[in-house]
Amino acid sequence: GMNGSAIENFSCVIYNVSLMNCTWKAGRDAPGDTQYFLYWQNLRYDDAVECELYIKDENGRNTGCRFQNVKIEKQTSYFLVNGTSKDSLIQFYDEYIELYKI
Repeated sequence: GMNGSAIENFSCVIYNVSLMNCTWKAGRDAPGDTQYFLYWQNLRYDDAVECELYIKDENGRNTGCRFQNVKIEKQTSYFLVNGTSKDSLIQFYDEYIELYKI
């Protein structure tokens, strides 16, 4: 993908025990029509799931996700954000996060 098109400033916050908000900023050099999609995987259970409830900016671009019924366990979760654009290939962003450290 094009340099500068991947998301930036990815972070997640857990509150009320089982709710998690993850947010990010669009890549600096991402084309205007870029849309992002977040997947996460609790590594003990193999199915990766896409975000069910996206947070959108004023342009309708996904810039975050709300997760419900999150189980916080002492293990690593994998997060992947990929993007699509009609104009160019978008770099993906991924990160391994231990939820209990958030």
